[in-house]
Amino acid sequence: MSAVPPASPTAANPRPGALVGVPTDASPEARGEAPTEDPFERRLGLLLLGGVLVLGAAFRLYWALNDDGIYWPDEVYQSLEPAHRLVYGYGLVAWEFVQGARNWALPALVAGVLGLGRLVGLTDPAGYLGLVKGFFALVGTATAWATWRLARASGASTLAASGGAALFALASVPLYFAPRAMSENASVLPVVLGLALALPKAASRRSLLTGASLLGLAVLLRLQNGVFCVGLVAVLLCRRQWRQAGVALAVLSGWALAFGLLDKLTWGRWFHSAIVYLDFNVVQGKAAQWGTEPFEYYPRILRTAMPVLTVFTAALAVLAVPRAWGLSFLAAAFFLLHANQPHKELRFLVPVLPLFAALAGVGLDSALRVLRGAPARATATVAVVAGALLSGAGAGALTFGDVGQYERVRPKDSAWDDQGSVNRLLEAAGRRDDVCGLKVEAVHLAWTGGYSYFHRKVPLYPHTGPGRDSRRFSHVITRAGFEGAGTLLVQDGRLALVQLPIADCTPDPGYSWRLP
Repeated sequence: MSAVPPASPTAANPRPGALVGVPTDASPEARGEAPTEDPFERRLGLLLLGGVLVLGAAFRLYWALNDDGIYWPDEVYQSLEPAHRLVYGYGLVAWEFVQGARNWALPALVAGVLGLGRLVGLTDPAGYLGLVKGFFALVGTATAWATWRLARASGASTLAASGGAALFALASVPLYFAPRAMSENASVLPVVLGLALALPKAASRRSLLTGASLLGLAVLLRLQNGVFCVGLVAVLLCRRQWRQAGVALAVLSGWALAFGLLDKLTWGRWFHSAIVYLDFNVVQGKAAQWGTEPFEYYPRILRTAMPVLTVFTAALAVLAVPRAWGLSFLAAAFFLLHANQPHKELRFLVPVLPLFAALAGVGLDSALRVLRGAPARATATVAVVAGALLSGAGAGALTFGDVGQYERVRPKDSAWDDQGSVNRLLEAAGRRDDVCGLKVEAVHLAWTGGYSYFHRKVPLYPHTGPGRDSRRFSHVITRAGFEGAGTLLVQDGRLALVQLPIADCTPDPGYSWRLP
């Protein structure tokens, strides 16, 4: 008699020791893959992804071109202004670039965009600032695609991953921060794409090398992203993937060396910016001078800004924990470490928001498996995308109270175009050939766009600078109605650009380029 071959392990005939319904080492879930997909659902998922990316890009580019405001001075004086100095040779210098508390990776990136604009003739602030904001807007769109990839790499179907990507691409908080030249926005794409490549259990050597390198680049752009690097190695060790952990550690060590070398070349000491930054913020705790908040600040603000979407995303992310515990660990570690820091700003969470969205995609996939029939699963996913779209469509109504900024002084003020008037007047002043000096009387100079908007190499004085009769400047930006003996040239909202009755400025040999 011929021997009967043993049946392959299936749901009907599980291999010995296997638990029915629990992923095994041979299951698609264990290999970081999604089960075989229904062709209709896959096509719908790709169609939804395309629509989500187009809408996300449209929202981001709209705000990039229609908002001249400032969320926090860092988006100017840690990126735009030092980049302007690199490309055009002048600009205000913040304390971080006096003491060396920041490295030059982010300003160099922004300077590359400014330099490209200069090559193609975009030498007016309206042109090169639009290019920079548009660049960051498209980085945010690419991050939404990377979120989809991370959800897929974590086991979500194409359809569910598209729903997860929508929770980042179209949600109001990511849209609000997207066009701003901040380290969080610059580093979020390499974080998400790096994890999508390096985190899956079955990642190839090439994917692991590339993913770890992207995470190393993310640390160059923002030091706090080191949490993801340490977390990746920890996850690989917990999986007992000794060789992969060693490869990741070697790659990340190389990028750490690059970080130190960059500081050595620019500041004269290995790891100078990291040492100064950690001493200022952690050892001395001086970041608290800009305000402190309790542990529950981030959950409270996210629920305020996106009440339904935040709760829904959190619920789906919790549902994803059994299937994507490594990604869940990384997201939770980053969130909790920031929640435990006294000084908090909502922008600090930008790098982790797409991780939660990707986890929500995995959780959505688990929920869709309970539903019977492609129409039900398609309807549920489209509802998720529609909810995200409603959030994005309402982004224009965000106030500072919604985004957790200036809560105690002006929570009802719009979060958009704050200080936009003074920045547009800076642009107007910079285009005038008769400007030999400018004083901003209306607001603190740190809450303006500096020379990135002014773009003229003449003294720019703060409100505490010389008086109008000093002849150090020919124009002032002041409140409308305070023109005095000057001539009103341009009015924007409650502010005005005024020309003083002097023929020329007296040179100021003591002028300081330091930001006061």
